[in-house]
Amino acid sequence: MKIAIFPGSFDPVTLGHDSIVRRALPLFDKIIVAIGVNAEKSGYFAIEKRLDWLKQTFSDLPQVSVESYNGLTVDFCKKMNASYIIRGLRTSADFEFERSVAQVNLKLVPDIETVFLLTLPEYVMITSSIVREVHKHGGHIGQFIPEKISI
Repeated sequence: MKIAIFPGSFDPVTLGHDSIVRRALPLFDKIIVAIGVNAEKSGYFAIEKRLDWLKQTFSDLPQVSVESYNGLTVDFCKKMNASYIIRGLRTSADFEFERSVAQVNLKLVPDIETVFLLTLPEYVMITSSIVREVHKHGGHIGQFIPEKISI
């Protein structure tokens, strides 16, 4: 069984995240969308809220589950029997950063491959950081997040 982890903070989940998961579905038997919890940082939105939004977003996809984890993503992959990590790439800067992380992950656990998917052009400008900033200042973010959730 081909199991992939799509890790992130999803603070909040965006249309770009939704697109990556849905486009990755034909490649894997199961995708686990996983919020990495960092004890050093607190998110803008509560972890419970983000988990709920992800569950709502992917409720129509039985092969997608939602989890949270602490520690290294590769350790979580091993725990979940996942051999793949999915990452979305918006820009060349994303590629440079994600390539470095993927190479370190390969050194740590050679059996886990990172699969990069390019973000669709219409979602390239959407980042969780920008969505948070718009939200913080009272702007309408509905055009950037999945329809199933309301913030």
